[in-house]
Amino acid sequence: MFVVSSCLLGNNCKYNGGNNYNEEVVEFCRTHEFVLVCPETSGGLKAPRMPAEQQYIKASDGNLEIRVIDKEGNDLTDNFHKGAVVSLELALKQADELGEEIEGAILKANSPSCGSDHIYDGTFTGTLISGDGIFANLLKKRGIPVMSENNFKEKV
Repeated sequence: MFVVSSCLLGNNCKYNGGNNYNEEVVEFCRTHEFVLVCPETSGGLKAPRMPAEQQYIKASDGNLEIRVIDKEGNDLTDNFHKGAVVSLELALKQADELGEEIEGAILKANSPSCGSDHIYDGTFTGTLISGDGIFANLLKKRGIPVMSENNFKEKV
């Protein structure tokens, strides 16, 4: 079974109220078990909403921590963490009900939730840096392979 970003199958949960429909992902899902997730809406965020990106912010102890900040400066970190946990729980429950293992996740590239290996740098300029989205990171820590719509065909 695969975990799939809901926006890739045409659900309008993207920050701007649209989606990231991807025909290749749709075709893949026609022949594989899958569960759709949107960690951002699972974390209580609505669509449309302001774009958000991960930023490194100095904590009170002087260490840098990753926060998710929207373009207006609102800290959405708690929403993103909650949504990641809720989405993982949903995927695990679905896999258990189907008697399946989670083979991998096909998630939206560059997203602050779902990006794998590359995310936007927090400046809202479209600049990419190395890193993982909050949900992608959680899946990787659980040993679940994470792919994007751009590279899943080479990895499955």
